Amino acid sequence: MLRFISLKFGRLYRCLKFLFVVSLFVILVMNTHNLFASFQKNELTDRRFVNLNKCPACFGTSWCRKFMNGQISFETWGRLRFLDFFNVKNVYFAQYGEPREGTRRIVLKRLGSNQELMDIDQKICKRATGRPRCDLIQAMYKTEFARLNGDVRLLTPEVVEGWSDLVHCPSQRLLDRIVRRYAETKDSGSFLLKNLKDTERMQLLMTLAFNPEPLVLQSFPSDEGWPFAKYLGACGRMVAVNYVGEELWTFFNAPWEKRVDLAMQLMEIAEQLTNNDFEFALYLLDVSFDNFAVGSRDGKVIVVDAENVLVADKRLIKQNKPENWDVWYESKFEECDKEACLSFSKDILCSRVTVDHNYYAICQNLLSRHATWRGTTGGLLHDPPVEIAKEGLLEALLDECTNPKKRSGRFQAAKELREYLTQLSNNVSFFVVAACATTTYSKHHDAPTMMDGLKARSLRDHHHQALP
Repeated sequence: MLRFISLKFGRLYRCLKFLFVVSLFVILVMNTHNLFASFQKNELTDRRFVNLNKCPACFGTSWCRKFMNGQISFETWGRLRFLDFFNVKNVYFAQYGEPREGTRRIVLKRLGSNQELMDIDQKICKRATGRPRCDLIQAMYKTEFARLNGDVRLLTPEVVEGWSDLVHCPSQRLLDRIVRRYAETKDSGSFLLKNLKDTERMQLLMTLAFNPEPLVLQSFPSDEGWPFAKYLGACGRMVAVNYVGEELWTFFNAPWEKRVDLAMQLMEIAEQLTNNDFEFALYLLDVSFDNFAVGSRDGKVIVVDAENVLVADKRLIKQNKPENWDVWYESKFEECDKEACLSFSKDILCSRVTVDHNYYAICQNLLSRHATWRGTTGGLLHDPPVEIAKEGLLEALLDECTNPKKRSGRFQAAKELREYLTQLSNNVSFFVVAACATTTYSKHHDAPTMMDGLKARSLRDHHHQALP
């Protein structure tokens, strides 16, 4: 009976696969003329295609000369417009050429789906005229994006607070940083809002409200060591960023040593974004395998989707001292049957100095057995070597990092996990790691750490096994 059912489903799968291929062939035949036109024309030189005609209701114009000069072109499959149906996120791979530098690969983003972009147009029109359709350019001058005229010196928190995750709880220091590093103006370097042109000011504010990813990349640039893709420029509603490499998901079944190295880097990213010399805590609110990529040359893990990043200014929190501001906040683990689930309170992230959210997000959604993605489970560190799985230290640290059983357990487990992965990635044998790792203690407890207990058990078991 089971064999009959499996054969039946196998035939159904083959039939559906055949129908898909036939349908794709029919579409190709019906669009033959358009196919040839697509390969002959560079649509990225079309003002309407990149939505340059909608500026200042756009993301910038700093790269428009490069677009219009034909220096940027879609890669082969990106030229086929009927494939846009499958490209819901509007992310494209392209080639960018410079006479002296040659050609390199870049990524183009519209920063939203077609529906989301249509929605923002309708919102602008409704706020300006009360109707869903209007002259978008004229409407922009009647919205809050244009109310900050040239006499305003600074972009202040009360104006933009809550517009997006980036400015859910903005400080003046953060906003000055955003304006000073705004790359879509020739006067970059000044934190005075009045030094921006009216159109530049509107573009900045619209980007902040609609999708602040470009501003995150500009304010915390890769050139200064931040783990984000490099921002290149924009034209209309097309933003260009540096191509990093394959997405993290493609390494799900990579050799164990590679996955350990990637896991170590992910934990280092969590640490850097949580604790840094600038005292800005950058919390990742959307953590999934396709939001990270691995450098094709250096193997470095980079955040490639920074739309949902909340920035909390620790200096401001220490200054204002809201209720429980100095109490360590532990994110609450919740069972979830969906992909990339996270439980958090934005208001709490904004009001505590010490928060374990980034450790929680990386451990739960990427590394531990609770991580689910595209029908798989087990996380990036699935199926460890026998000797590591038998000892149980890695699994115990991942479980405590995901769902801590003791107070401040995640802080401690995250620290020990980083140390453990670092030593594993340096090709130190498991037994030496277990025997020689430095003893650490929790800030709130004098009891030995989890790693200490498991190391002691490991040594005891090894001693018993060695007896004649």
